[in-house]
Amino acid sequence: MASEAGAEAGAVPAENVLEWVQKDKKRMLHAVYRVGDLDRTIKFYTECFGMKLLRKRDIPEEKYSNAFLGFGPEETNFVVELTYNYGVDKYDIGTGFGHFAIATEDVYKLVEDIRAKGGNITREPGPVKGGSSVIAFVKDPDGYIFELIQRHPTPEPLCQVMLRVGDLERSIKFYEKALGMKLLRTIDNPAYKYTIAMMGYDDEYKTTVVELTYNYGVTEYTKGNAYAQIAISTEDVYKSAEVVNAVTQELGGKITRQPGPIPGINTKITSFLDPDGWKVVLVDHSDFLKELQKEE
Repeated sequence: MASEAGAEAGAVPAENVLEWVQKDKKRMLHAVYRVGDLDRTIKFYTECFGMKLLRKRDIPEEKYSNAFLGFGPEETNFVVELTYNYGVDKYDIGTGFGHFAIATEDVYKLVEDIRAKGGNITREPGPVKGGSSVIAFVKDPDGYIFELIQRHPTPEPLCQVMLRVGDLERSIKFYEKALGMKLLRTIDNPAYKYTIAMMGYDDEYKTTVVELTYNYGVTEYTKGNAYAQIAISTEDVYKSAEVVNAVTQELGGKITRQPGPIPGINTKITSFLDPDGWKVVLVDHSDFLKELQKEE
């Protein structure tokens, strides 16, 4: 199957493939990252952020456990997938990963609640310099940063994943062409020497977006071994792999897993690295829903 998909990728004109990606109904599913103490992180996220523990599984033969947490069911909401590898209590987050973001109606109250529970506030709540948005920053027990953003009620409080990139224009093109994302807005801040681009599938006040950040003159970052990937659903992993294959030839990046079912689970996936080395896993949408039903 993988070889057939690769052969098709070479035979199909890139423009035809890229037309299909705009029709695919993709949705951001979850962010995967590693933690040193699963119960500690679950306690922090549920008590401090108000997330719900959606499901938990232990895979002793592979020596790891997972926990899925979020503000709504996985069928409709973006969630975090925490991974605990037996006996590993510490990871390197690196310099490339930025933060996650949570939208809340009252940043000041949320910060006080987190502080009362012993949370680490790294930026006190207040307006962004030169802007009107009220934000704060909190560090979780493993060192991951969460930005708290004051907003009106939203169906998706877990609203951003921020990643640093070395060439913003290249990254914007990649996420548009390979994943069918839309460029929602860009913000340039010469005073602090950075530019950001919000990429996603819908209004950033309604759904989760990827915030790509370019720091002036910085083209490379360390990845560490803590943050793993974003998972995104697709209606056809084989066609999606063709798209990614065509785009990587133009802009960089590479397929790391050819499309096909995962042994033992049968959920069809494909995975790739973007030009900066950030990993994305594309998951068959109907298979994902079946997997959720099996674990209920």
